[in-house]
Amino acid sequence: MNENRFARSNYDKLPATEVEGPIWRGWKEIGDEIACRTSREDALLVFDTYHGVYDEELTAALAAIRPEAEIIRTESLFHDEAYLRALTDPYVTDDELFGYLSPLALADYFDPGRLKEARERIRNRSGRVIVYGYGAGLVAPNADLTLYADMARWEIQRRFRAHSIHGVGVDNSQESPARQYKRGYFNDWPLLDNHKKSLYHRVDYWIDTHHPGHPLMIAAETFMQGIERTVHRPFRVVPFFDPAPWGGQWMKEVCDLDRSRVNFGWCFDCVPEENSLLLSIDGERFEMPAQNLVYLRPEELLGASNRQRFGESFPIRFDFLDTIGGGNLSLQVHPTEEYIRHTFGLRYTQDESYYLLDAEPGACVYLGVKQGIDPQQMIADLHRAQDEGVPFDAERYVNRFPAHKHDHYLIPSGTIHCSGSGAMVLEISATPNIFTFKMWDWGRLGLDGKPRPINIGHASHVINWSRDTQEILRHHCNCFEPIASGEGWREERTGLHEAEFIETRRHWFTEPVLHEARDGVQVLNLVEGEAVVVESPVNAFAPFTVHYAETFIIPASVGAYTIRPVEKGASCATIKAYIRS
Repeated sequence: MNENRFARSNYDKLPATEVEGPIWRGWKEIGDEIACRTSREDALLVFDTYHGVYDEELTAALAAIRPEAEIIRTESLFHDEAYLRALTDPYVTDDELFGYLSPLALADYFDPGRLKEARERIRNRSGRVIVYGYGAGLVAPNADLTLYADMARWEIQRRFRAHSIHGVGVDNSQESPARQYKRGYFNDWPLLDNHKKSLYHRVDYWIDTHHPGHPLMIAAETFMQGIERTVHRPFRVVPFFDPAPWGGQWMKEVCDLDRSRVNFGWCFDCVPEENSLLLSIDGERFEMPAQNLVYLRPEELLGASNRQRFGESFPIRFDFLDTIGGGNLSLQVHPTEEYIRHTFGLRYTQDESYYLLDAEPGACVYLGVKQGIDPQQMIADLHRAQDEGVPFDAERYVNRFPAHKHDHYLIPSGTIHCSGSGAMVLEISATPNIFTFKMWDWGRLGLDGKPRPINIGHASHVINWSRDTQEILRHHCNCFEPIASGEGWREERTGLHEAEFIETRRHWFTEPVLHEARDGVQVLNLVEGEAVVVESPVNAFAPFTVHYAETFIIPASVGAYTIRPVEKGASCATIKAYIRS
């Protein structure tokens, strides 16, 4: 591996929106503020929470702040665990990875008798009462003070791996992280998100407990100021990095990661459902789920037509797949739109593409089936590889194409694919992010030392066998089309496939380039050049600096914007994704 390629290391791992306002640090300062706001002898305090907070730390802090108060924990008002398991089983399912999107509401979790008795105790209180936990605002909608402890999904996943938290109303803490994630994705998070939406304009203070023992608190006005500022300027969410069985070494250098780690395979750098959003306040970084922005300002962020089409779902995902110095990804396929809707209850599927940020000599991409293969024989050979441990001859059935820096491969749903070793892929896709049907994992084990789940059954129902060698070469490989050019810049259409709803454009430039958001969100990555500055032609937002390989989001509300190299005359390139009309 040529180390000279890794000269750049200015990648910002903690991007934040600057906000003014008070911030309370630590339980002592937070407690003093809460005590001041609940001075009445019969004050009613609601402390609502998202999934994954450490209950022991939070309830201990509340007990220290108001030791005389009665604390009512909402989970004590839930139905029994056996009832809740039976209620959620149809959506969580027995599958290791996949469930069905639940229509349940948090109100369904409460035992009517227990809820009625708790509300009577609250109504007849003679002293202070604190209602704590999931749905606290539902139990006591007329509180004197409402707090909310939020949590980003990436931190929840860390806590799954540590087996330090459990599901909503169900103790599944000792289950595999994959099963815990599945319950969260299909059941717990949708019902908690819907409840949180009902609280946004009732919360007085937001609390960040992502770092145990070091909580931060901001007032509702500061929180909303952060949302408002972010949705009217270019911004980045907080990327997170993860090892993989096939992981590589490129991101360690370019993104300045821990060199002692064995590898990093993933970087999720634009997945608002998973990523955090940071507010920089008086020298502190206040962390919250980026999805709050989507829920609170969907039209300003997505644009009116995208808001109508996708609801409160951010439809574009950018992530990195690093196999430089690593191995092949699993041979895989994503479900068709019809299959994901009927089988899992989702509105749209994961169409995608591979853009090559970098590649070593000999790097490759596996894409589509070879001409004239026998589908039944291929599925039979996949089953034999899975059941008997016989290696699957991937190159007998699947095309293997050489991969070079700045290549772009288009992968609509139903297309067999994977990145080979030696590639640094910027994956541009629609957002559903767990629906990968693995068919062959090259005979290796996962990071936990166990085989990773294989989904040949699901895959066999969605493979598009017409995506053969000729079709792939004609419509899926480097389909670059010149669009426009000017002094010091040119624009190319690079995809995506006609079956996909995302359009991608690449701009090469040495001079400033004018872009138009056109009432739709846009996601970009700087794929060539050290750094660029994003600016408003009418000074609607402060200049925004982007470094090599950083992904950034342009909200629909931004309208026109320009991008120019920081170093005058430097050669730069961006790849841009947006929703087709």
